[in-house]
Amino acid sequence: MPVSPVSPSHRWVAFVLCFFFGILGIHRFYVGKVGTGLLYLFTGGLCGIGWLIDLIMTACGSFTDKAGLPLKL
Repeated sequence: MPVSPVSPSHRWVAFVLCFFFGILGIHRFYVGKVGTGLLYLFTGGLCGIGWLIDLIMTACGSFTDKAGLPLKL
């Protein structure tokens, strides 16, 4: 039975970082998405809309790291 790869980053850490520092994009830096992390940093989390979407995606488990791998529980 093949094992699907997962990210070394943890989902709960990304969620907490997103909840408290999502406007600054810190959760995106944590999972390796530096480009969009800088975009969030300079635009206030895409005016809060991107932050809210990332918060929901992280809570649901569909947020991925830079390589597209799902985050660890």
